[in-house]
Amino acid sequence: MVLGHCRRPPSFHYGWLIVVAGSLGIFACIGLARFGLGMLLPAMGMDLQLSYGQMGAISTANFFGYLAGILAAAPLARQLGARVLVPLALLLSGLSMVVIGCSSSLYAIMLLYILTGIGSALANIPIMGLLSSWFASRLRGKAAGFVVSGNGAAFIVAGLSVPWMNELGPSSWRLSWFVLGALVCLIGLLCGLIIRNRPRELGLEPAGSRPPICGQQPHQLGQPRLVPMKLILHCGAIYALFGFTFVSYATFIVTTMVREYGLSQQAAGSFWSWLGLLSLCSGPLFGMIADRFSRRVALMAAFSVQTLAYLLVGLNLGAFFLYLSIGCFGIVAWAIPSIMAALSGDYAGADKAVSMFSAITLLFACGQVAGPSLTGLIAEHTGNFSGGYLMAAALTTTAILLALLLPPPARIEIR
Repeated sequence: MVLGHCRRPPSFHYGWLIVVAGSLGIFACIGLARFGLGMLLPAMGMDLQLSYGQMGAISTANFFGYLAGILAAAPLARQLGARVLVPLALLLSGLSMVVIGCSSSLYAIMLLYILTGIGSALANIPIMGLLSSWFASRLRGKAAGFVVSGNGAAFIVAGLSVPWMNELGPSSWRLSWFVLGALVCLIGLLCGLIIRNRPRELGLEPAGSRPPICGQQPHQLGQPRLVPMKLILHCGAIYALFGFTFVSYATFIVTTMVREYGLSQQAAGSFWSWLGLLSLCSGPLFGMIADRFSRRVALMAAFSVQTLAYLLVGLNLGAFFLYLSIGCFGIVAWAIPSIMAALSGDYAGADKAVSMFSAITLLFACGQVAGPSLTGLIAEHTGNFSGGYLMAAALTTTAILLALLLPPPARIEIR
């Protein structure tokens, strides 16, 4: 009996369309729905007379929603599949953003932004989990890197469009919410047309798979592994430190430029766009480093550059070092999520990658909840954000040490 047959792999693998759809989804659910807030906060805070603490509370509300969404993401992804769940989640985020544009109450905005956060998590987790099914380990970091680069594109779009829309009137920040929310909804519909749950639905093997020998069954990649809870917590702690520090910087750096360095919103928006442009290469670059050398080496390198970024702005060395900080931050902006997504597939196998990525993202979300809120309170007490940035530098230094202690995936027991 013939167990298999020889077939040349396709010249273009559908997995790269999954990467395109995933990048658009991340552009929408994280780049616009979450980090677009950094551009919206100065005008929004001024019009609604929000304090630093209240601005931080809006950001924190989003992450409470994100936290709730993470808890539901893995079971919903198993039940519905990414092809159904991702579009529905993006529609939830987009519609809630549109309604925020109609709101003036702080509590109403916080409640709606919780819904935005739920939708963001329900889209992000299955998108990143798809990569372990569609790509072999040797291409997984690269693919994840291209997906998370959608965030950089969102920085460019928000940096160029939001300040322009804000200048149309004192409450034109509302228009920004309308436009960004509608764009998130549109991308949700597009993702529904492109995404497929697994390669075998199209008669394919994962991209990067070694060709099967004639007469043999196709190679089964990413076999399920028994991942110790200690290792999940170890990875989760690294991701939590990233969430705490990265989101604090992204939330308040525009406000720092406007209120502490005297830049106009247009100038701050321009730097935000340059940050986005630099960050486009961060995911693919560090994903390829992770594939070529190791996930551990890539993590340590990325956290080292982030530490430098936080120190340069936290030490109040002047405008030049502020710009240098933004450059360093952009170069590694999306490196960590791409590496952690690839690491989840390496440790847990393709079938369990969504569950592991969901588990470590739960801790990541805890860091996101605490980061902006605590940074905002420190700024409220001290009158500037320097203390928050220096705290971030100390935490990313801790992350470097934790990354150094990660075991190689080969040591994880295959079931």
